[in-house]
Amino acid sequence: MNAYLGVEASLTGRRWIGPDVEAERLAAALAQRGALEPAVAAVLARRGVAPEEAAGFLAPSLRDLLPDPAVLKDMEAASERLARALKQRERIAVFADYDVDGGASAALLITWLRRMGHGATLYVPDRIDEGYGPNEPAMARLAETHDLIVCVDCGTLSHGPIAAAKGADVIVVDHHLAEAELPACVAVVNPNRQDEPGDLGHLCAAGVVFLLLVDLNRRLRAEGVAGPDLMAMLDLVALATVADVAPLRGVNRAFVRQGLTVMGRRARAGLVALSDIARLDRPPTGYHLGFVLGPRVNAGGRIGEADLGARLLATDDPEEAAALARRLDTLNTDRREIEARVREAALAQAEARGLDAPLVWAAEEGWHPGVVGIVASRLKEHTHRPAIVIGFDGDAGKGSGRSVSGVDLGASIQRLAAEGLIQKGGGHRMAAGLSLSRAQLEPAMERLAELLAKQGAGTGGAGDYRLDGVLMPQAAQPDLVERIEAAGPFGASAPAPRFAFPAMRIRMTRPVGEGHLRLAFGDGGAGGLDAICFDAARLGLDALQSHQGRPVHLAGRVELNHWNGRTRVQLSLEDAAWAE
Repeated sequence: MNAYLGVEASLTGRRWIGPDVEAERLAAALAQRGALEPAVAAVLARRGVAPEEAAGFLAPSLRDLLPDPAVLKDMEAASERLARALKQRERIAVFADYDVDGGASAALLITWLRRMGHGATLYVPDRIDEGYGPNEPAMARLAETHDLIVCVDCGTLSHGPIAAAKGADVIVVDHHLAEAELPACVAVVNPNRQDEPGDLGHLCAAGVVFLLLVDLNRRLRAEGVAGPDLMAMLDLVALATVADVAPLRGVNRAFVRQGLTVMGRRARAGLVALSDIARLDRPPTGYHLGFVLGPRVNAGGRIGEADLGARLLATDDPEEAAALARRLDTLNTDRREIEARVREAALAQAEARGLDAPLVWAAEEGWHPGVVGIVASRLKEHTHRPAIVIGFDGDAGKGSGRSVSGVDLGASIQRLAAEGLIQKGGGHRMAAGLSLSRAQLEPAMERLAELLAKQGAGTGGAGDYRLDGVLMPQAAQPDLVERIEAAGPFGASAPAPRFAFPAMRIRMTRPVGEGHLRLAFGDGGAGGLDAICFDAARLGLDALQSHQGRPVHLAGRVELNHWNGRTRVQLSLEDAAWAE
């Protein structure tokens, strides 16, 4: 494929890739038959939306897309056991993972039980002292004082710890990849069990918990009992779906779209407090879930008290929410500082090893286990390849990985564990964790690279920059941007649209902050747009300050800038190339 607009090497060193012939044909059909603007049609075409599907895609209905919970194996057993625990006033514990998905899953279940007049004990393991998922001492202690333990976003591989919960029943509600043999418990509700068809494998754990609550409400309704309003809980499902990088397709799109609407009503004390401390003064978007709220909820599990995020999301007390939000915001600042140090060292190590392999990885003594996942995400974004980052404490290494679209990292990590090349590991398609010794490091990474290469990892250029089409300043009006946003939410498997503004003339540039750049541009006519480029100095885009009137192709995301009661279109500039 020829480089888009002839850009073989932009100012950031990337090759521009535009829509292929098939996408262009589909976009033309969408524009003609669906009466859509070319820019909106281009976004839908990239997602493979047929003309007859366009209306439903732009307005996804949860009623139409929500699956019947009963299609999941063990759902009936889990629902029946929870309903019985509710009726008999049994003691219930919720054992949750320490990330956003685990916290949101726990908050969903705890909130539902509270609305039914029933309390529950929250238990979140410490990342460093206990590690991921159920452990035998914790499960044994919980079993001594509880009749039912519900493991959310964890437990699928926890045979020993679940067996240690003697005297208590256990339900697992999870989405991580499973082995053929499941733990011996009341129910394992997981769309990624090996005996499931995988149709719902894209759900995060909070999505699975939500389906369980739908089934519980249906069970109660059949007995003449009204259950809690589940639609009001979709803010938690939306947050978890985006933060856990679940593919934004099918019912996940509806979860997030509706969840953002619910969040905009500011009814959940924890999210209101967190939004306020993050100075979020506009209706939230998918970006805010993934990059503003999610990291703060995660901060407790990464470097602080593991249960802070779940407690924040579950509380109804505004004062408690405000205190928890302040603590999480402080921890998130600390996390960023730790992450920056590890990221710099990991990138240097990966670059020395080479960034053109199917896998990029880095490992070092003392790297905080709470930031290795997010550093792996940064390496993945930088190289467009699956990435693994491992921190060692003596001989023991704990690592985390992030993958790219089309490459199943979790299954490959699980394969390493089955082959004895690592001590343990698992996860899902886009993210996974592992534990290994120093002696296992090199052989495991070599084998992992081999497994990922067979899935096509490393075949795409790390420098490719993909664009949906071109726009002109006069066309980039607020109503068009709103219609483009209607094709969202954007995130995993649904990247935010990028457009090129060809042969623009820069009218003004002004450095702002630490290495950022503001500019104004146009095409020679009366209209024009403002743009903001974050990290311009690091990216090499500060070269635009020396434009000397040369025409330039500018590319990035169009977004709405709300300021002083006015709404204007702004380009979030990500790349540029001289037009001549």
